[in-house]
Amino acid sequence: MKEETYRRPAPGEHHPPNRSPAYKSTVSRSPSKPAIMLPHTLSEITGPLLREERLDVGENDLTRQRMGEPLGERIIVQGRVLDEDGRPVPGALVEIWQCNAAGRYHHPGDQHDAPLDPNFQGGGRARADADGHYKFITIKPGAYPWGNHHNAWRPAHIHFSMFGPAFATRLITQMYFPHDPLLPFDPIYNSVPEGARARLQAAFDMEATQPGWALAYRFDIVLRGRNATPMENT
Repeated sequence: MKEETYRRPAPGEHHPPNRSPAYKSTVSRSPSKPAIMLPHTLSEITGPLLREERLDVGENDLTRQRMGEPLGERIIVQGRVLDEDGRPVPGALVEIWQCNAAGRYHHPGDQHDAPLDPNFQGGGRARADADGHYKFITIKPGAYPWGNHHNAWRPAHIHFSMFGPAFATRLITQMYFPHDPLLPFDPIYNSVPEGARARLQAAFDMEATQPGWALAYRFDIVLRGRNATPMENT
């Protein structure tokens, strides 16, 4: 059997293009000229460091950030942060933000005609352990309308942000849920090359489900290589 060697992904093989006409806002905000690569400064590479003590206890539980229980289906979202060889990336800071179960963000700019949940802010952080594992407890987000095209609805999704040791190492992506009927109609999801879209879908995880309390989903994040998770800012 021929040994498989590493191959650098071709442009556009994994990550969405900057300009995707079906995703209308990319037409006006995508770069019109080639990127100019600027070297990182020493401060960007070395700091400010994202140390363990910067996280408060319970930041990964989005259901316990206010006085009462938020409305909606409680879920567990967990997985590992991995490099291109499947090795864990310990210490990575994982952030998430999302809308509530009714499909509305806790943000003044979101004027969607859906109720706000006073017990759900929709943001949390977790630190990957030595095995690259992270875990969140949250509420399953709802779909919501957006103005991209006629009768446009965004499928349920959770935004993910990953930091390495410093702020200049940030990567951003979105996690979707399996078998969502809105996925075939979503220009953002479909701007990702077809062969890489499945990597944006979480897998239902029966083993991590807690009986009588919460279903679980697994979402592994691969930072580089042929199996890389599609990112928004590459």
